[in-house]
Amino acid sequence: MRDAKLREIDERAFLRRLDPLLDVYAAAMDPPREQLPGRRTILERHARYPGFRAFVAERRGGPVRLPGPLHGLAYGFHGERGQWWHDVVLEALTARGGPEHAAAWLADAFEVAELHVRPDAQGRGLGRALLAALCEGRPERTVVLSTLERRPDTPARRLYRSVGMVDLLTDFEFPGGGPRYAVMGGTLPLATGAAPQ
Repeated sequence: MRDAKLREIDERAFLRRLDPLLDVYAAAMDPPREQLPGRRTILERHARYPGFRAFVAERRGGPVRLPGPLHGLAYGFHGERGQWWHDVVLEALTARGGPEHAAAWLADAFEVAELHVRPDAQGRGLGRALLAALCEGRPERTVVLSTLERRPDTPARRLYRSVGMVDLLTDFEFPGGGPRYAVMGGTLPLATGAAPQ
């Protein structure tokens, strides 16, 4: 992480930097290009959710007054009914373990919507640093997120487990099809000082 610095950005700065943020998302996730306009709309909507918080990891070096190229991004917000992801996961957790189980995870949750690091910057602790910064000092009781299922031992899943998160749903398909996801959750504060696994 020596070649990157973390910076918190507010809603206005987030919205001004949608193109470079989408570039990081595209580099990390490799989605079909035709999905990016829809992803842009989602980012715009998320920036207006309550408790929105975002961090970027910028390359060091460059002019002091200009933002550097982005290595990574992370953002989230306070989850509540009426938000698409929240409602879908609430229904699935209720079906899995009942309303008390769902409420234990989602009644007071910080939802990490996106956490991505460019492939050429991965493996240096940047994802861990972004997650730690994003969750630090949050007032919510829990933190929840979804991550591609691909296999149970991806670097992302290892990171989330190493800070105390557990699988809430696995092999989960969101409405509309697409890849399978794992939904994970942890209690705050996370054990972000733990050694990578």
